[in-house]
This record gives sequence, structure tokens and C-alpha cells, in this order.
Amino acid sequence: MTDQINADFSRYVVSQTNDMEWRQSPAPGIWRKRLEHVGEAEAGRVTSVVRFDPGAGFPDHPHPDGEEILVLDGVLSDESGDYPAGTYILNPEGTNHAPRSERGCTLFVKLRQYPGRDRPRVVLDTRSAEWRPGRMEGMEFLPLYNDTDPGKGITRLTRVPPGCDMGRDPHPGGEEVFVVEGRVEDEYGRHDAGTWFRHPVGSVHHPRSPEGCLLYVKREHLG
Repeated sequence: MTDQINADFSRYVVSQTNDMEWRQSPAPGIWRKRLEHVGEAEAGRVTSVVRFDPGAGFPDHPHPDGEEILVLDGVLSDESGDYPAGTYILNPEGTNHAPRSERGCTLFVKLRQYPGRDRPRVVLDTRSAEWRPGRMEGMEFLPLYNDTDPGKGITRLTRVPPGCDMGRDPHPGGEEVFVVEGRVEDEYGRHDAGTWFRHPVGSVHHPRSPEGCLLYVKREHLG
């Protein structure tokens, strides 16, 4: 059985996750909102927001083609430790774990998008890491992972100050954004916290943020 969600990467897509209903996952007490899914119903390439109820957890399982997690709130735990809000995790292919949450948490998750057993495991506390100056005054960015293979992607957090106009922003290799905090606007509309959008290869937009925002950004990975 296949389950295709926003599977045409040549099209612009936008989803406001706060307007979506939570759907039960195969594990009790764990819920999800799928934003992108290509493949089998419980497999394939997936991008989603996931919620753990207090005390919920998955049994030990592997991650074919890897897993990427940004902890949005609460604390996620597994055999390797505890990961509070703001933690970024990359688990490469061949990794096994049994994630759980004692008090509950919400995650932004990407599955089967980090293939290769030789990949590094990344665990980064984004709230204590050193941010770098961005391309506009007052902007900052934090590199999360830059793939050395062309076309595999650049992943970062971008902090945008209030009133910032980011100008014309081309995407020769595509881009996807999850609004973690605040609001960003462009010619496609207003994107509040919880919005996920994806721009196809060769697209251009003109983002600005009247109130300031924090963005998860992945680009140059759709070509």
C-alpha cells in the first residue's frame, strides 16, 4: 500500500501544521502530522511533526537511510541520553534506538533522507551553540549539517530580526523551510510558526519578517 503526500517535488507546497489533525502512529501515545511522504504506508521518505504523550515510546528499531530530528518542545530520550528542546540530531543508517519521552515532547522529523553507513552522527544543542552572522544585518545562522556531496543539501537554522527584508532569494537546488518561531511572509502568503513549505528547483521568492522568526532551512537537496 502506498501513501503519497506532497510527492511531486516540482511543485511549491505549503502546510500549516497547526491546522492539521494529529494521526495515531503505530505506537500508542505517539502522534504525527505527515507533511511529505513518498513510498509505502509505514516506510519511504517522510517529513513530519511528531508528538509523544508523557510516558510514550517506540520499541528499539533501525533507521534505513537515516533519521533527522529537531526537538521543538519537551525532552526526547533514548539509550544515549536526553535531548531537550532545541536539540538537533542526525542518526545515520545502521543506527538503532528506542526513543521515549517521560514528560512528552514535539519533534520535527525527516526519515530516509540521510543514507550511508559512513555518515557521522550529529547531536547539537542549538541553544548553546555559536551562531554566525547572516547575509543581512541582524540575521544569524547556525549550520546543522552541510553534505560534502553536491546536491545532497545544506541544513541550518536561521534567526531573522524583526523588520528584516531578505530580498530576492533564488533556489537553484530547491529549498524547504519549517517555521520554528515567529512569522515569515512572502508573495505566497503569511507563514506563522508551525508552517512547512517547499520551493522546487529553480524557484525564487522574496521573504521578509515583520516580527522576526526562527527558521529550519534545508536547501540545494532537491536537484
